[in-house]
Order: sequence, then structure tokens, then C-alpha cells
Amino acid sequence: MNFDQITERRGTHSMKWDMMEERYGVSPETGIPMWVADMDFPAPDCVQDALRKAVDHGIYGYFGDDADYRAAICWWMENRHGWQVNPAHIFTTHGLVNAVGLCLQTWTAPGDGVMLFTPVYHAFARTIEGAGRVVVECPLVERTGRYEMDFDAADAAVTERTRMVILCSPHNPGGRVWMQAELQALADFCARHELLLVSDEIHHDLMMPGHRHIPMPLAAPDCLSRLVMLTSASKTFNIAGTHSGNVILPDAKLRADFARTLVGLGISPNSFGLHAVTAAYSPEGAEWVDALCGYLEANRQVFDQAINAIPGLRSMPLESTYLAWVDFAGTGMTQAEFTARVEQAARIAVNHGPTFGTGGESFLRFNLATPRSLVEEAAQRMQRAFGDLQ
Repeated sequence: MNFDQITERRGTHSMKWDMMEERYGVSPETGIPMWVADMDFPAPDCVQDALRKAVDHGIYGYFGDDADYRAAICWWMENRHGWQVNPAHIFTTHGLVNAVGLCLQTWTAPGDGVMLFTPVYHAFARTIEGAGRVVVECPLVERTGRYEMDFDAADAAVTERTRMVILCSPHNPGGRVWMQAELQALADFCARHELLLVSDEIHHDLMMPGHRHIPMPLAAPDCLSRLVMLTSASKTFNIAGTHSGNVILPDAKLRADFARTLVGLGISPNSFGLHAVTAAYSPEGAEWVDALCGYLEANRQVFDQAINAIPGLRSMPLESTYLAWVDFAGTGMTQAEFTARVEQAARIAVNHGPTFGTGGESFLRFNLATPRSLVEEAAQRMQRAFGDLQ
């Protein structure tokens, strides 16, 4: 588990590396990509061994008998999160953005409203709007440097066409790990307005020291009849390209609804994704994740120390994920001005805050899941790019 090793990704059809010049004008020859949320670390050996075995077999037919795959998911959720999952409640989708689209198709109609607590993962709004639904924004409130949900504002934002809430837990881009009382309050809000709750928990394994993720079924067990759980091994093990995610539905009616959607669209899983997930959700995979989280915490310390030393810049305290959310409001610069310094002077490709919705206007998101030497180089470049403020 040598996370310091540089793995060459240029010219490998990597979106993160090979598309950053087209998207942000940052050359992959001299730039540092800190935008797309995948990691610059190879997947653990157990995953690579499983995929090699599948490739060596040489026949890539339809996947059948997924009992081991389902058992691996159940083992992981119970051992890592204390959540007992019935294997019959698990559906497999082509990643979690696909899962969101399937949820919209199953339980909403064109013109219906879907509430988001913004700023939040940009693919939610893109998928909602692409499906002809309406984004209902409820901006998060920042208190003592951390985001909190404002349920008075949420009550006021609900319309007669609002049908669904999508929660990002842990939160991307703010890195918040929601507490039990907050999750229960959200469940109560959904019950009060008869809303379906879709909880995207893709970052649930990536915890900073001292923080613990609580799965929604454990935080608010009374909400199971209106709860859709989204989980995936993709962020945890850097296997997003296998496009494999899970929709877990404790409620029988919701399961029947979702099953009809999958049949109607002819969706079946990618065999390589199932092989990868089965191998990842194992004791070997758990050992790798523990080491990964320790490495990410050290990267966070390096990055935050440098960023917070620059007058006018502030990195939001990171409780989970590997995504630093940096506020440039204190510089007095416009969004175009501080973004140009990051991309043109520092030559770092980052996600622009406004794409995450209301509340993201003064922010940029930085991906810290890369070898420490690149994090250190990025930190030094940022200090030079904003050197006139120091």
C-alpha cells in the first residue's frame, strides 16, 4: 500500500487527467488535476487479482449467481457500519448517478420538484433537470465553519409538486458527517411533507479521525417506508470506471416499484463491476481502506495548513471524503479572478463552486486523493499564486 507512488495516468483515457485542458485550460504536462472525484491510487491487490482472474478466463458472458456479491455487500455494511442488510433488498445499477436517474423515473413525473440542500454534488441537479424535473434548492447554513440543514427554510421551500429529497451523506462538497439528530430531523421533515428520501452515501467509508458515519436506516429507523439507500464501492476503492452501484430498499412496495423500472429499461449489471465489488468488500479491502484514510488525513493536514495560511482563503474542516472545499470570499476577488489564479497561475484544475448550486459562489473544490508530493506541490503553487496577499 504505497500511496506515495506516482502512477502515470496521462494518455490512459483518464477523464481527470486527459480532459482537464479541454475543460479548464490546464495542460496535463504541467498541471495538477484536482477536479474529478476519483483517486490517483491503484485499487487494492484483492480487487486487481479478481479482475485479472476474470480476464484470464477469457469468456465475458452474462453474470449469474450473485449470492457471493450480495453476501459481500452485507458483510461490509454490518462490519464497517453496523447496518444489517437483507441481501434480497439490494439492486445493482450502473453507478449512483444512474441510480438517481432511475429513482427519478420510478417515483417522480416531469415537472415534479426534487429538493437539494445546496451547495451539493453537481450531478444531482444535472440529472434532475435532464429528466425534466425541477430542482428545489434549500441552501445550507454555515455555523462555526460547518454546514447545517435549515428545516424552517426547507418547510417554506416545499411546493405542492415537491416529491423527493436527495441527501448527500456524508456531504459533498462540504465534507460534513451528519449527526444522528440531524438525520432524524430530516426524516421527520420528509414524513411531515410525505416526501421520498433518497440518501446517497457513496462517501461513507472515507472518514477522517474522530468521525463516524451513521447510515440513515440506523439514524431514523422509522423512515424505512419512504427511504431509498444509495451505496457504492466506487469512491472507496477507486473503481468508479466499473460503473457499479447499489440501491438498497428496505420497503417491499418501493422494491416492487424499482424492480419494474429496471425490467422496463432492460438494465443488468456489468460483470467486471460485480467481480470488483465482491473482492473489495473483504478483510483485505478493509485493511486497505484503513490505510487509505490515514493517508488522506495526512494529505488534508498538509493542504489545509498551507491554504489557511493565505489571508482570505479558508478550507472548510473536512470530516469525510477526500474533497477540500475552499472559500475565497475573504480575498474580495470575484469568482473569475480567484479561479484564474488557481487555474492559470497555479496550473491546478478544480471544480467551480457555482456548479454545486446556491451557496457555492465563492468556493472551489480540490481533490486531495493523490500522492502527497502532488498535494505539497499544489499547496506551494497556491501560496505563490496568492503571494501578494501574504
